[in-house]
Amino acid sequence: MPTVAPVEVGGYVVRAGFLNETPFFACGNGEVVLLGAAPRILTAHQGGILAAVPTSKADCLITSGDDGRIMKVGSEGELEQLAERPRKWIDLLAAGPSGSVAFASGRTAWVRLADGTEKEFAHERAVGGLAFAPKGMRLAVSRYDGATLWWPNTAGKPTELSWKGAHLEVCFSPDGKYLVTAMQENALHGWRLSDMQDMRMTGYPAKIKSWSWSAKGKYLATSGANSAILWPFFGKTGPMGQTPLQLGVRGDSLVTAVACHPAEDVVALGYADGMVLMARFEDNAEVLLRRPGKGPVSSLAWDNAGNRLVFGTEEAEAGVIALQD
Repeated sequence: MPTVAPVEVGGYVVRAGFLNETPFFACGNGEVVLLGAAPRILTAHQGGILAAVPTSKADCLITSGDDGRIMKVGSEGELEQLAERPRKWIDLLAAGPSGSVAFASGRTAWVRLADGTEKEFAHERAVGGLAFAPKGMRLAVSRYDGATLWWPNTAGKPTELSWKGAHLEVCFSPDGKYLVTAMQENALHGWRLSDMQDMRMTGYPAKIKSWSWSAKGKYLATSGANSAILWPFFGKTGPMGQTPLQLGVRGDSLVTAVACHPAEDVVALGYADGMVLMARFEDNAEVLLRRPGKGPVSSLAWDNAGNRLVFGTEEAEAGVIALQD
């Protein structure tokens, strides 16, 4: 039976996860909680944390806040300021290869390289999301009416991808063949990068605020409905013409967070009422991991072995769920 170990946090959980197998919780009150041998509460920002992402090696956490600072938090509690934009809210982050970090405010995105060099990328409309490609130094910036692909290490012109509407979160598929955005209009939009073929994924009753690629990159699991919606990305046409999986269907609560297992075809789901369960792709078999709580689940993440799951909610609840002793 799964066991739940509650964790005391001081605010809305912006991001939960693992750094070198140490659970962390980045909170809206500016604190990062680390559950190492000696648990630590670190004040990373004087205001609130607006975004948090682990580095590509998951050995550090990058955070940004309403104090305009971008911070790096080590698994042992080390704090380092990477950049600062006074009087700006830095609410968009992405961690890239070789220690690079992207961040954005308003219409401008920046990339900070490992040596401290910064490069600026201006856009005509506000930036909605940031993502690095799985291989190489390539940055995707979602924006109003599409997305832009930049190569920060070269002076070449960017690639523009167009589709009307407001594009928010953005991600690459693990194989780098597709770019997907979550839109303001409760839908996903995608491009097959080999030929810029458009893909539309609609039918959501709410905005998609959480997504996760399956272990082999065959499915993209998403929140925003009363079940986890998993779009198939295998085959030549990706999700077009294919029916998505619907896992963990509930009639009384929307899915607000998803996290695919690192090795198995299983997804963890968090709901608007605080409940957490996991479901298997093959037969939709379900296991209840946490009963409903005080508020919506805002973040879920597995450890590398897939034996522990961390969760956080909008109402300052958090914990570590152990599947095995």
